[in-house]
Amino acid sequence: MTALILRRLVLSIPVLFIVITLTFLLVRSAPGSPFASEKKIPKEIREQLEKEYDLNGPLWHQYAQYMWKVGHGDLSISTQYRNRTVNEIIAQTLPVSVTLGSMAYFLALLFGITCGGWAAIRHNEWGDRSLMLIALLGISIPTFVSAPVMVMIFAIKLHLLPVAGWGSPDQIILPAICLSIPFAATIARLTRGSLLEVLKLDFIRTARAKGLSEDAVLFRHALKVAILPVIGYCGPAAAGILTGSIVIETLFGIPGIGPFFVNSALDLDPFVTSGVVLVFSSFLILFNLLADILYFVVDRRVKLE
Repeated sequence: MTALILRRLVLSIPVLFIVITLTFLLVRSAPGSPFASEKKIPKEIREQLEKEYDLNGPLWHQYAQYMWKVGHGDLSISTQYRNRTVNEIIAQTLPVSVTLGSMAYFLALLFGITCGGWAAIRHNEWGDRSLMLIALLGISIPTFVSAPVMVMIFAIKLHLLPVAGWGSPDQIILPAICLSIPFAATIARLTRGSLLEVLKLDFIRTARAKGLSEDAVLFRHALKVAILPVIGYCGPAAAGILTGSIVIETLFGIPGIGPFFVNSALDLDPFVTSGVVLVFSSFLILFNLLADILYFVVDRRVKLE
């Protein structure tokens, strides 16, 4: 397993290199300038700014300068948030995004596995059909649609939760729920479908023939096998929740990494955009690796190659 982890980590280096290269080149090739504003900047000042941020000269030269800094752990200085390095911005905002994402991830697993298991046990009953209909809606409706509806119901109409902000425990509940909805719905459908297949297998019939209770059959035998597809989904889901928080953080005014990423893309800030993409890509690789390891721990029949 150690060899696998080391090999995957080594292979992630060229992947991150390609991702950050494409991101930087796409942002720099976009029309416009990161120093453009409503008030026209004199040509001399703009040239001085471009020289200060190493954005003068040919594109390949800008790229080489940037990659040299990244190789030494320096993600450069933001062109929009003056006197703030990208390292400082990420260090200040990433913990907020991770906190929100962790809460949403926990809720997605809790409600997804619980509802999926309950629906499988009551297959073809009204509860099963109702839960799967709700899950289908949760997958189909995008977050930027469901989140305002949740705000209107629970914050504006019922006054149960604050509309926006960050700092108190009650301010994380609504955005975490909104962020977790599509992932919880997907996990519920995965759990239900997998559990229905497992309950038809021979070893489940054998367990029941031995006189085991239905709870023992479900939790000690069936669920352990049925959970495998969910584990395979957990890696991309974790990274998806973190990247999906960009929309939620913007809607709820949360001081996470999301608003900085959105503004950097709009303002053509190549350094913040590339830095955030690098962080998100690293999380995606890490979570996929952790999901593969967990898959092996749960089912030893799987070979890590």
